[in-house]
Amino acid sequence: MKKREVQASVKDERLVKKRRDQMIKGAVTLFIQKGFHRTTTREIAKASGFSIGTLYEYIRTKEDVLYLVCDSIYDQVSERLQEDLDTNRGTLESLRIGIAGYFRVVDEMQDEVLVMYQEVKSLSKDALPYVLKKELEMVEMFEQVINGCVENGELDLTEEQVKMIAHNIFVQGQMWAFRRWSLKKIYTIDDYIKLQTGLLFQGIINEKVQQI
Repeated sequence: MKKREVQASVKDERLVKKRRDQMIKGAVTLFIQKGFHRTTTREIAKASGFSIGTLYEYIRTKEDVLYLVCDSIYDQVSERLQEDLDTNRGTLESLRIGIAGYFRVVDEMQDEVLVMYQEVKSLSKDALPYVLKKELEMVEMFEQVINGCVENGELDLTEEQVKMIAHNIFVQGQMWAFRRWSLKKIYTIDDYIKLQTGLLFQGIINEKVQQI
């Protein structure tokens, strides 16, 4: 599935990237405050530090801005995840390190993660599948590590269980952003990582989950 091309009248790629980075930062702030549909392109331009005319030199529609926001957020999370998640070792320790790294990325980017999941439904039909595929690719990275643990004899899990555990890890990370209004009253991010990882490992180490 190919990356969706967002048209720009400016040909300088470095300038396009710079202006779009400004646009993304400004748009995230506005989407948090007002939501995508209530935010205008004029407001996005102002928050980005340039005129509405300049804005339209780098995008064509407000939906283009939302796509750039979601694409950028997924890229940042994916890049950080690749740094922390060793998909080749296939050990419980590498899984533990990867989970902690992912949860910390969500903590650092919680506003962006929250905006993405609140507004992804507003993406155009041609953009949505590409963005969602990027999420599945990150889930598959956790699958690779868990499968490595199975191959190395550290875990005893079926293929279906591996896939479910990978999705659970991904959602548990996102929950820190979704439920932060409640969770932060009880836990620090370190507490959250320790408890979630402990519960996960308690459920999968040396135990066969009962098949229903």
